[in-house]
Amino acid sequence: MTNQTVINAPLLGTVAALLVEEGNTVTAGDTLVILEVMKVQTSINAPHSGVVSKMLVELYAMVEKGTPLLSIEAKQNNDNIEQESTPSNAAYSDTMLVEFRARQTKTLDSQRIQARDKRHQRGNRTARENLAHLCDPDSFHEYGQLAVAAQRGRTDFETLQSKTAADGIITGIGNVNSAEFSESNTKTAIVVNDYSVLAGTQGFFHHMKLDRILEVAKRQLLPVVMYSEGGGGRPGDTDVTVVNSGLQCASFSSWAGLAGVVPRVAIGNGYNFAGNAALFGAADITIATTNSWIGMAGPAMITGGGLGQFKATDIGPIEVQSANGVVDIVADDEQHATELAKTCLGFFQGKTTDWKSHEQSTIADHLPSNRRFAYQVRDIITTLADQDSFIELKPAYGGAIVTGLARLEGIPVGIMANDCNVLGGAIDVPAGEKAADFMQLCSQFSIPILSLCDTPGFMVGPEHEELGAVRRLAKMFTAGALLTVPMFAIVLRKCYGLGAQAMVGGSTSRPDYIASWPTGEFGPMGLEGAVELGFKKELDAQTDPKKRQALFDQLLAQQYARGQASEVATSLEIDAVIEPSTSRAQIISMLKSFDE
Repeated sequence: MTNQTVINAPLLGTVAALLVEEGNTVTAGDTLVILEVMKVQTSINAPHSGVVSKMLVELYAMVEKGTPLLSIEAKQNNDNIEQESTPSNAAYSDTMLVEFRARQTKTLDSQRIQARDKRHQRGNRTARENLAHLCDPDSFHEYGQLAVAAQRGRTDFETLQSKTAADGIITGIGNVNSAEFSESNTKTAIVVNDYSVLAGTQGFFHHMKLDRILEVAKRQLLPVVMYSEGGGGRPGDTDVTVVNSGLQCASFSSWAGLAGVVPRVAIGNGYNFAGNAALFGAADITIATTNSWIGMAGPAMITGGGLGQFKATDIGPIEVQSANGVVDIVADDEQHATELAKTCLGFFQGKTTDWKSHEQSTIADHLPSNRRFAYQVRDIITTLADQDSFIELKPAYGGAIVTGLARLEGIPVGIMANDCNVLGGAIDVPAGEKAADFMQLCSQFSIPILSLCDTPGFMVGPEHEELGAVRRLAKMFTAGALLTVPMFAIVLRKCYGLGAQAMVGGSTSRPDYIASWPTGEFGPMGLEGAVELGFKKELDAQTDPKKRQALFDQLLAQQYARGQASEVATSLEIDAVIEPSTSRAQIISMLKSFDE
């Protein structure tokens, strides 16, 4: 019994190839005809074995869907005739997939062994190792992975694929900390400058990739974590002939334009020079390893400017950049830096439910009984905060004020406090600017502020005025006036003068709640200075030194009694005097009322 099967065109197209003739024997799956439409070809395969009995079209003929192409005669039972198969390009697709995977693999550490080993020999991790540590598993979606440096005119493309993998910058979106926060709050834009590619320099496509991911971050309101290691601009991208100075590059303004829009955390390691340093310095929180050098110019640029010969390790070492406030947090290495970045990012991602508190009944013991003695205010901060939650920012800079992020029953909060071990707690220019920047950061990203006040006021003296104290310290008042988040204040001891007002947002009426421990003392200036100035006539009248000292002590005691917290509270200059052991509970209660 014979059986004729007519093969029809499955789509509109042109007959690009006829691979069989009448009388040919074919096997199921053999390609018979190739149709082409819009430069895409489709194979028409034999649905079963048999003999081509009739060719019904000619080469290059236009056919409609359903047009008969040819017929096949099968000399077998109908039951054994294979069902018509869907046209397939499986072999072609498999080949393309293999080629694609091979190309993609060239960007990975497994194929860049020499570059990986060089990083390891210097005690560093690869860019992709840092990426894997930062991101939650299987959450990263990479942008522009197949980019290469714009140097095809000087290096063969095959070499560029590995030597300039991803053009020296890995960009994409992944989740960070999704085990602690909802997935919607952990989506993060990630930028990893790859020093193993042309020393992490910034080339044409490198900048295009950076601009692209920053635009995505802005559009989707995603926080950004950036590893900034690299040597700045790259002069060797010879393929680009339409760019002269390169000053039209938008990366730096795009990055800076995210200020106050989304949180930005930068991690520095190794050499961070020129453009890479500019990106690092513009971040909201800067973390750098002890093995870091950060500078607005590298050795070549300094030498080219006629400013002398320097080694890279002479420029912006971590000791300098932490002391001057460029670096917020110093990390031991890249692993530690990544962990710190994840912790810092968490403060912007929301509340945590897994927290533990310290015993509060002994918190007052951190304060000495003698009001003139110094103490460690960080002990009070860490006692108030959830266990292991306090992260200090810029500890080596502006030491008269401690600033940092912490949690109270899992709620993120910014804490700033005077440190009486530095200038007696008097606020100098570096401390004032640091506090102003910190208040602005908290305000921009909806983090409430807790201020622990113990200051004799602003630092004074001719030398301090040479630093521009009048303008620079006033930034604290501006930051306080522009706060858009709740502010709470607790006076631990001294609350004197303009410096104290600056610590509580501008005045004691500015905080949403201001309380004092019983040890609090208030006044328009330090008590000793107030007595010397306010009672100068009476003191000068005492020519006997002993009598003068006795009068001074008497007047000082009177001023102290008048400025004690319990006395000030009677005139409603503060909201309450509280027992130290209740401080945490009261602040948490206030936080929750605003959080609801």
